Amino acid sequence: MSVLASIKKNRFVIIGRVGMDLFTDPGGATEEAAHFTADMGGSSANIAAGIVKLGGQASLVTTVSDDAVGRFCLNKLDHYGIERVHVRSVGGEARNSLAVYESRVEGHQSVIYRNGAADFEMTQDDVAAVDYSRFGALVTAGTVFAAEPSRSATFHAFDLAKAAGLPVIFDVDYRPYSWPSPEVAAKVLSCAGALSDVIVGNDDEFGFMAGGKDKGLAKARELAATTASIVVYKMGDKGAITFADGQEIHTGIYPVTALKPTGAGDSFMAGTLCSIADGHDLRTSVLRGSACAAIVVAKPGCAPAMPDRAALNAFLADHPGPTSPS
Repeated sequence: MSVLASIKKNRFVIIGRVGMDLFTDPGGATEEAAHFTADMGGSSANIAAGIVKLGGQASLVTTVSDDAVGRFCLNKLDHYGIERVHVRSVGGEARNSLAVYESRVEGHQSVIYRNGAADFEMTQDDVAAVDYSRFGALVTAGTVFAAEPSRSATFHAFDLAKAAGLPVIFDVDYRPYSWPSPEVAAKVLSCAGALSDVIVGNDDEFGFMAGGKDKGLAKARELAATTASIVVYKMGDKGAITFADGQEIHTGIYPVTALKPTGAGDSFMAGTLCSIADGHDLRTSVLRGSACAAIVVAKPGCAPAMPDRAALNAFLADHPGPTSPS
């Protein structure tokens, strides 16, 4: 079965963290905040929330801390309709990740707590318990590879998914604070990229894997020509280049007045995948993913800002349209 046909099943197993987000009121600075809004965070969980809101099905595979914050995350997964049969609670000193960030662009500050992160406790037994035949594709983000045993568990999940005929969809999502060194990150993320059928990353991330930002575009082309079926090379406000079937598809962005810079990549992934599942061609799907990203950066929070189908269609109907591709 082709990668696109698998995605069109619209049922995704997603590997990676769920955490707690605390974000300020619009315009507020963290050090001056009187209160914060709490909601779900974590790249993989955010992608799952976006998929479910857009009409897809998502099951998360991860581990959470056996405490009040872990239970908060479990409740939020239920709230967003994300299956959590493969989310395991772990005891000891492991703690759920926490992101404290601001609803502003100018002077934006984000503080990420990832010391002893509970999601890094995911094991090969956790991923082996999944019935991959239930799903159309596996999705993950790069942070899941930053530490053991999560790293080995995710590579094992890649093997199990491929054995079941599922394509692997990989968001590079390089977060330096999670890794022991840039050298380890470059090696591991490059290995993950070489095993993936769909790769999404920005120019910095492809450049990081290639050994320099000036080499990133060539790296994306190389992956598309050798191991991956689809590679999306994102360039911020310059749009994106999607490589597939020997084509280079250039797309722009939907300009908005951004409230904050976070959540765009997760929403882009969810919007692109669900648009493919809804029968749109690849160019249109990438553009709809870009529209989802624009919607999220214009609202507080990440998971709560993800659009549903009605909100996405209303945005596209009201917006004057994307920029011309760079």
